[in-house]
Amino acid sequence: MQENLEWIRQRNPGDAYRDEATGLFERDQFLLELDREFLRSERSGEPFTVAFLQLEAPTDDQQVLQKLGSLIQANIRDVDLACRCGENLFAVLLLKTSAEVAHVAGARIRDAVEQRFSGELALSVGMASFPVDSPDREGLLGRAMSALEQAQQGQNRRVFYFTRPSAEQGDDKPRVLIVDDDRRNVKLLEGYLRLERYEVLKAYSGEEALSLLGNSEVDLMLLDIMMPGLDGYEVCKRVKARESTRFIPVILITALDDLQAKVRGIEAGADDFLSKPANRQELLARTRALIRVRELNRNLVSVENALFSLASAVEAKDNYTLGHTQRVANLAVALGKRLQLSEKDIFALRLGGILHDVGKIGIAEEILNKPGKLEDHEWEVMKGHPEIGYRICLPLKSTLGIALDVIRHHHEKLDGSSYPDGLKGDEVSLAARIMCVVDIYDALVTERPYRKAMSKEKAIGILKEEVDQQKLDKRVVDEMEDLVR
Repeated sequence: MQENLEWIRQRNPGDAYRDEATGLFERDQFLLELDREFLRSERSGEPFTVAFLQLEAPTDDQQVLQKLGSLIQANIRDVDLACRCGENLFAVLLLKTSAEVAHVAGARIRDAVEQRFSGELALSVGMASFPVDSPDREGLLGRAMSALEQAQQGQNRRVFYFTRPSAEQGDDKPRVLIVDDDRRNVKLLEGYLRLERYEVLKAYSGEEALSLLGNSEVDLMLLDIMMPGLDGYEVCKRVKARESTRFIPVILITALDDLQAKVRGIEAGADDFLSKPANRQELLARTRALIRVRELNRNLVSVENALFSLASAVEAKDNYTLGHTQRVANLAVALGKRLQLSEKDIFALRLGGILHDVGKIGIAEEILNKPGKLEDHEWEVMKGHPEIGYRICLPLKSTLGIALDVIRHHHEKLDGSSYPDGLKGDEVSLAARIMCVVDIYDALVTERPYRKAMSKEKAIGILKEEVDQQKLDKRVVDEMEDLVR
């Protein structure tokens, strides 16, 4: 570590701007930008991350170094900066990047290098972030180098983050479930995986696999297609349909090498495919990639749960809407099923129902709990909650999907008279139309500070009046009437 860190103290103003062999910046430019980033981040409070990357064995092959520099540059953003610090040591400055995001970037660089050079060029990555790990330059660089040493000490090259040793050092080995009725195939795959220190679970039928999933946490499934009883397609469908297992990546393994088999697999929800007999390098590369996806999905679920907690906090803040979000979510899902929406849309209604009012976290309590009609300026503030909620949830766009539209547009009316975007007609999605109707209905039949709860009949009557005014979708309101009758 001390030897590697000497480059920090050996600044030479006469060094070239870029390294000739790799095309990356020289160390002086990197250190200059690092100093600037400390100044910026100290003012803004935004994080940034330093990553050290070291080749397992040095190389003086100019073509290899040029390709290596190009790969590193291609796998970071334009705003980030990479440099060559020594013969086989590189550094990357990841701006406005927290530990979780930096870890993904480091893994992406490492995998790109090892895949490009077919495993002949190995890379270890260590990283540390400001201000979590250190408030000063030498401390941060020292911690990133310490993380790099931890990466190099492992039997398998890994990406290590300084403050998360327990998560990254492999105390909890990734768990792979192999499902195949042919025990020889299971034994072969198990041998490949155990050499890489994966924990292996085995099932010899689709039924056994589904039973095992009910009792064990799994990071990846290797699933044979051609099995008696439940085949791989059916098992995959059931795994992806379950709330508790839908994020487990599934690799379908088959002797079939035709397009129709892959199409069926995609329709069943498979994440990847391998042909029998499985090639060891290909198997391990795909396994590593999808286990990283699993970890990302876990992080997304954690953030999703945090949003649900935030939604509960909003309800606690508003004395008169306790239980509103869950009731709305349940009604919206029931209505979506009656209207024969897809599973994807129904899932969006559930999430949208729970999160549709999360933006009220940004509304003052005196407005939320005012025991009377809001003043015009107060109403304008209240109308901002869909957009606030949308901005809060936007980082989860890939997970929330249509639910994000529900969060933003659950107050839009078909005549363009509502907020926040004044959408008209077909501009309002069916999911948002459903949420609008359900939200209004629940508000009408629930006691509020300025009025008593209405009867179901009266509430439906008000919804029908808005249908006549071409504000609400008639089909949705009709189904709502049947649902609550």
